Amino acid sequence: MKDKGSILVVDDEEIVRESLASWLEEDGYQVHTAPDGQSALAKLGEQSYAILLVDLKMPGIDGLQVLAQARTLQPSATVIIMTAYATVDTAVLAMKQGAYDYLVKPFEPEELSQMVGKLTSQQSLRRENVLLRKALKRQFEFKDLVSESPRMEAVFELARTAAKSSSTVLILGESGTGKALLAHAIHAESPRRDGPFVGVSCAASTETLLESELFGLEKGGFTAAGTNARGKFEIAAGGTLFLDEIGDISPKSQMDLLRVLEAREFRRVGGSQVIKTDVRIIAATSRDLNKLVESGSFREDLYYRLKVILVTLLPLRERKEDIPLLAEHLLGKFRSEMRKPLEGISAEALEVLMAYDWPGNVRELRNVLERGAVMAKGSILTPMELELTLPMPPGAPAPTEPISSLRDAERRHVVAMLKQHKWNISRSARALGIDRVTLYNKIKRYQIREDE
Repeated sequence: MKDKGSILVVDDEEIVRESLASWLEEDGYQVHTAPDGQSALAKLGEQSYAILLVDLKMPGIDGLQVLAQARTLQPSATVIIMTAYATVDTAVLAMKQGAYDYLVKPFEPEELSQMVGKLTSQQSLRRENVLLRKALKRQFEFKDLVSESPRMEAVFELARTAAKSSSTVLILGESGTGKALLAHAIHAESPRRDGPFVGVSCAASTETLLESELFGLEKGGFTAAGTNARGKFEIAAGGTLFLDEIGDISPKSQMDLLRVLEAREFRRVGGSQVIKTDVRIIAATSRDLNKLVESGSFREDLYYRLKVILVTLLPLRERKEDIPLLAEHLLGKFRSEMRKPLEGISAEALEVLMAYDWPGNVRELRNVLERGAVMAKGSILTPMELELTLPMPPGAPAPTEPISSLRDAERRHVVAMLKQHKWNISRSARALGIDRVTLYNKIKRYQIREDE
């Protein structure tokens, strides 16, 4: 029989204790009994219980005293008080002091089963919610933002410091660099972690839609709304509101947002009631806000309101030393999700990844590796499974013969870079995003000659 949790029955009448224990055991619960308050407190010090069924009137330590001590010894335990008709008022007092409910003696087994079953379901749901919150927090912890780049480590350290406050954060970076992931991580390790994380894509909405999405709609008014609709500022109360692609909002939306940031209050669209807001703002954009401010298309005062803490993510091409680490990290996730025996990536495939320029940044790397993981026939990813085409460097002559493989493509790419930099190994290696030793190994492997 499935264990539904442990219950402690406390009553000074033996027949009551044994009857209750028998009923509950038939329902699948593990039941212990105690003949008085002193014995009950001793058991609470020895074992954890989900539910306590406690008689109100007992000699010595009564039910109210057991309730008070239980809240200290086992705060997560739920207490149900059992009482006679003459002491219902006292039972109500017990509920005010933290009891879940009370049962009036004598009661039927069905009444007890219904109350305990309802309580057990609530406790199970509460545990699932706690586990879900923990899982979500693990999903967005800073450990998922992996890097060996000193510059990126400095960025993550700044973000970790920012997470401890409720200050507004502005995240800058190209598309695909992980701005949303960083915003989630900041929220997950902030004092607001137990509050909601609500995201809004500012680029995906028109001015009117964005206004109603952020501030909500008031029933009636000039909006003709049928019902009140809460906006994201209300939904995110006590948590974090993530405004993605903030650089794309209209001048009017900029003014509306500035007012909220300054006054910490707003009105629904079509409404007159002032609503206070308690949210932490994290904004992000792939656009150059400095240039937008200079051109007059983005308000300077809003820009400074948003960049209380400024975090800039580097594009992947500027931190290629992270590619092996990111590849290993992502393949580990795909191995678990797809349940495939993916042990790693071949040296040749890794060289292809290192030679590529990654215009789509980490998002593109993830997509390439996910496709490779799906297509993989063996346990090691090969260049052919990556299906990644290496672009020729600017100014390089077009190949006179068709490229037959990724290995051929990489060889030609290396030759072109060596020619472009007049066989200066250091400059060529930097342009390729690799070190000198790796470049020498490629020259040897591909038998590249300087007279080619």
